[in-house]
Amino acid sequence: MIAVAQRVSEARVVVAGQVIGQIQKGLLLLLCAEQGDTTAKADKLLSKILKLRIFSDDAGKMNHSLQDLDGHGLQGGLLIVSQFTLAADVSGGNRPSFTQAAAPAEGQRLYDYFVTEAREAHPIVQTGQFAADMKVHLVNDGPVTIPLHI
Repeated sequence: MIAVAQRVSEARVVVAGQVIGQIQKGLLLLLCAEQGDTTAKADKLLSKILKLRIFSDDAGKMNHSLQDLDGHGLQGGLLIVSQFTLAADVSGGNRPSFTQAAAPAEGQRLYDYFVTEAREAHPIVQTGQFAADMKVHLVNDGPVTIPLHI
């Protein structure tokens, strides 16, 4: 699985003019399932995301995870957005190939699984809409952007 985690002070997803997912401080996670990905990979990625220490402590050092925020009087949200274009391969030219992305049905199955597990593990989880034309608005905090490939 491929993901891009962005530390945000706010983020929202709009579909057909309607806000369908929105968080304040937290992580915007762009998520892509690739061919051969499994629920075990999804579990490993979710664990990594929730423990990723990219939020500042009192000294200003990136020392807290999304889960740590809850213990410090802050609530950190997780906004999960499917994005198959993370699997783009441009090595053969200028037009991206998406052959490494999971087939749509499998991609949705893994996305839905990831979201379900995230909701069980974290109190604030919002989502985009799989395969929709989404407008993603964010204020990247830092900016801090971390690519992950599990």
